Amino acid sequence: MRLGWTEIILIVVLVIILFGHNKIPGMMKNLANGVNVFKKELKDTKKPEEKKAAAKKPAAKKATEKKIAKKSK
Repeated sequence: MRLGWTEIILIVVLVIILFGHNKIPGMMKNLANGVNVFKKELKDTKKPEEKKAAAKKPAAKKATEKKIAKKSK
């Protein structure tokens, strides 16, 4: 089943009547924010092992630096 131009126009008019012209931009902004967050998460997909290893390296380095600083005092 394909929608013609008249059906699409009718749907748009009904949406405007139901939600009002003030709420539609806010809904579109929220939708765009959701899509952006989704895209960001897709780009940020690493293997869990890589994330854990990356998180552990800086912490281990800081702990070593603290130990060295304590010994030198």
